[in-house]
Amino acid sequence: MIKVENLSKRYAGVTAINNISFEVGKGEIVGFLGPNGAGKSTTMRILSSFMPATSGTASIAGYDVFENSLQARARIGYMPENVPLYADMRVTEYLNYRAALKGVKGRRIRERVGDVKELCNLKDVENKIIGALSKGYRQRVGLADALVHDPDLLILDEPTIGLDPNQIRQVRELIKNLGKRHTILLSTHILPEVEMTCSRVIIINKGRIEASDTPQNLLKQLRTAGGIRLEAKTGTDNGVVELAKITGVKDVTAEKDGEWNTFLLRVEANSDLREEIYRLSVDRRWTVRELSRRKATLEDVFVEITHADI
Repeated sequence: MIKVENLSKRYAGVTAINNISFEVGKGEIVGFLGPNGAGKSTTMRILSSFMPATSGTASIAGYDVFENSLQARARIGYMPENVPLYADMRVTEYLNYRAALKGVKGRRIRERVGDVKELCNLKDVENKIIGALSKGYRQRVGLADALVHDPDLLILDEPTIGLDPNQIRQVRELIKNLGKRHTILLSTHILPEVEMTCSRVIIINKGRIEASDTPQNLLKQLRTAGGIRLEAKTGTDNGVVELAKITGVKDVTAEKDGEWNTFLLRVEANSDLREEIYRLSVDRRWTVRELSRRKATLEDVFVEITHADI
């Protein structure tokens, strides 16, 4: 569905993306991740024909986004990070207008607008002014706009930004359901959402693709373990110093709550140092309340790839 080859974008003295290549197959839900300024939004804007590239090629459903822009855009539903809505229009009025702009014809407009209002749970606010809606409902209107012409591909840039936990959960379930009919390229900073939603992850950093695989495979390749948590009373001992002496411990951070200290340890790959930590605690006569191992998450993968010096 998406094919990108050697794509670059340079501004005056700045390279936003540098010779990137990747593919997204039909029916995939792919998470497109990276730190701020990594090149995510630039890539999405190029794919959506909102801006030209400096070099390289990109195609949507076989149509070059530069040479066959209209055909490519007809197959894309794009929801940018800050959804540009007409605040003085009513929801149904706005979606009718957007459907007509996108080439939906005649009575098909009414059918499609009705479908997306139901799909995005907008029926309760269909006659309300968009400017009077909550942030969550405005995000839903933006998603309905992206869907109204029934595109093959959805490109969603931070679709849950600014939403509360309940709204995020609703949008997550909606994206899962949309994945049954559409290919989705999803950019977000909420990594647990990616683990629960996406079949594959692409990580971009400093304008380059650093990883592309399933979340499960990326976790297997992770060079550092998730970590170990210790809650203990250490008396007059400096627990951070004592724990850092254990072979295999990479670093230790601590928080204090009265007499209790909570230590978070990063350790070498495939290391389970709980026995060594327990023996140290016995030797130093520490009172232990918790000693547990935290499994690695996609967040650990993201941090390791984008902050190799940590």
